[in-house]
Amino acid sequence: MERRDLTKRLSEVHERLVKARQELAIVEEQLLVFTETADEARIRALVSETPLADHEWQEARRHEEAMLRGRNAAKDRVLELERAQDELLSRL
Repeated sequence: MERRDLTKRLSEVHERLVKARQELAIVEEQLLVFTETADEARIRALVSETPLADHEWQEARRHEEAMLRGRNAAKDRVLELERAQDELLSRL
C-alpha cells in the first residue's frame, strides 16, 4: 500500500477513534447515573419491602445492565480502532 494511502487511512482511523473515545466518555457518564438510580431503587426496595419498589428496582437494574452492555461495546470499538491505528503506524 502506498504511503499516501496509509496516511489517509491513518487519518480516517484517528478521526473515528477520537469520536469513539468521546462516545465512550458520554456512555460512561450516563452509566454512572443509571448505576446511582439502580442503587437508590435497591435501597428503597429493601426498606419498603413492597412489590412496587421491587419492580422499580428490577427495572432500574435492567436499564443499568443495558448501559453496561453499551459501555462494553463502546470500549470494544475504541480498542479495535486503537489496534487498527497501531497496525497502520507500524506499516508506515
